[in-house]
Amino acid sequence: MSPLQRCLLPFLALSLIACEQQPEFTQAEPGEALSAGAATVRKFDHNAFSQPSANLAPSRRLDFAVGNSFFRNPWVTAPATTTARDGLGPLFNTNACQNCHLKDGRGHPPGPDAVSAVSMLVRLSIPAGPEHAEVLTRQGVVAEPTYGAQLQDMANPGVAPEGKVRVSYSSVQVRFADGTLVELRKPELDISQLGYGDMHPDTRFSARIAPPMIGLGLLEAIAEADILAAADPDDADGDGISGRANLVWDRTQQRSVLGRFGWKAGQPSLNQQNAEAFANDMGLTSSLIPHDNCTAAQTDCLAAPHGGEPEVSDNILASVLFYSRNLGVPARRNVNAPQVLKGKSLFHQAGCQQCHTPSFTTSADAAEPELASQLIRPYTDLLLHDMGEGLADGREEFLASGREWRTAPLWGIGLTQAVNGHTQFLHDGRARNLLEAILWHAGEAEAAKQQVLRFDSDERAALLAFLNSL
Repeated sequence: MSPLQRCLLPFLALSLIACEQQPEFTQAEPGEALSAGAATVRKFDHNAFSQPSANLAPSRRLDFAVGNSFFRNPWVTAPATTTARDGLGPLFNTNACQNCHLKDGRGHPPGPDAVSAVSMLVRLSIPAGPEHAEVLTRQGVVAEPTYGAQLQDMANPGVAPEGKVRVSYSSVQVRFADGTLVELRKPELDISQLGYGDMHPDTRFSARIAPPMIGLGLLEAIAEADILAAADPDDADGDGISGRANLVWDRTQQRSVLGRFGWKAGQPSLNQQNAEAFANDMGLTSSLIPHDNCTAAQTDCLAAPHGGEPEVSDNILASVLFYSRNLGVPARRNVNAPQVLKGKSLFHQAGCQQCHTPSFTTSADAAEPELASQLIRPYTDLLLHDMGEGLADGREEFLASGREWRTAPLWGIGLTQAVNGHTQFLHDGRARNLLEAILWHAGEAEAAKQQVLRFDSDERAALLAFLNSL
């Protein structure tokens, strides 16, 4: 090797690294439009998120329709002649699953004139002490003593709602390298009209909008080993991306297992996620969660009549589980469009795929045969990542810190406007579009955001075209 070659070697190595980090996609990958493999649906209007998996047999579509009816139709206060759907409350956030997950899609923060928050809820907790070890193992948080782990802003007659939730915003400005200025909005929670006195002075609050329902059965069907293979809690490879698994309590198995559902991966399975939603969002008991979530201070709540023991029968719980497992994911659009392919290259150049893992193959032994052995493209690793102080809620949940969030799946994100009539993203809906959502990224995603901040207007448009194709 000549002296000149030795001199140029470090620069050549850097160039090779840069090439590896900036792939060029000149055409779509085989089957890339099929986000959910054979389960992918081809519906792109306001009903795009409400379709059964495309490979669901006609005989099983009847089961899907039954689950759909329990997901959509409202529950009523007990006692009632509608015995299959009574038991609502006494404290609740809404009276039907569909009210939060409108058209099986994404929720949004309450507007200034909203009667209740509906599709955004507020989680509550207080700091844990040494005496709370068992509570943390089983519940992941220490609930606020008077109001519990979730604020319910609606109630049955004769029972006081826990409070009223409103959101105000301040401005945060971010500037691109080309001088373009973007104004972000930073939310401030306002909880008023508390029905049961003051909260604990150290209460932590976490606002959460309802996430889309599509593809959940496929996410459940990803092998645990495949998720854990991407975890790097100590950043052993030095790339700045850690990725941690959340370990959460499984009520059925009575042990801690991998969490994969919820904004902080706080639920281990769809069945438990559904049971928790019935309990916390609608005040409905099930065999998995047999008690109303009234606290000792809420005597009217404790004395209220119930709709049976349990209020959600095992048959209804199973029907809703089947429905939520088999909501299909829409196919991608324009996968071979030059602008979309350029945006895909820029997505990888920025390093977004390090957390938003493009693809997995589901297990052969999935809970439903239609979900098994499917090559899917959810764009998530289902792991926890530190997203920086700007997005932090300061509220731990099992192993998740107050700065960590599970990587949100991106499939279907480009159809949010068509399905839900808005484009409000992130866990609390603060981002009014996808660009704002990107600019809130920090922590482990800071380097990726800085790359995006160097993109010019054409590159930004291409990146958004790719995201909107998902």
